[in-house]
Amino acid sequence: MIDRKWIGHELAASHLPIEWSRLRFFATAIGETDPVYTERRSARGSGYPDLPAPPTFLFAAELDSGAVDKLLALLEIPIAKLLHGEQSFIYHRAACVGDTVTVRSRIEDIYDKKNGALEFVLKISRATNQGGELVAEMRTVLVCRH
Repeated sequence: MIDRKWIGHELAASHLPIEWSRLRFFATAIGETDPVYTERRSARGSGYPDLPAPPTFLFAAELDSGAVDKLLALLEIPIAKLLHGEQSFIYHRAACVGDTVTVRSRIEDIYDKKNGALEFVLKISRATNQGGELVAEMRTVLVCRH
């Protein structure tokens, strides 16, 4: 069982510089065809200062920093038992090339279902830019099957 003592635990902040080549690579990898995400001219023509990050890109901050791996180790969740439960986003402003995004996450809840056969970890994250402005709020549910 995942120890409920971790409810309220804050993960170390993750920092992600938003770089042009990385955004283009990510957009290509996910099959994004909207030129707003791959062509500066199109992005600027749509009112962005530069290429904006595609919607799910912000999860890369914690993945790159190793924060997710550390979280799984902390909670003693073996990767073989991990399932992706859900994720959702609330966007407040775009993150664009030249920005540095900082993600701060907190374990909001840990609970189980099916008499403990499934355990759930609810993680809430806030992404801010270099000016301290809120970029997005993210909700992630991890599932551990026993």
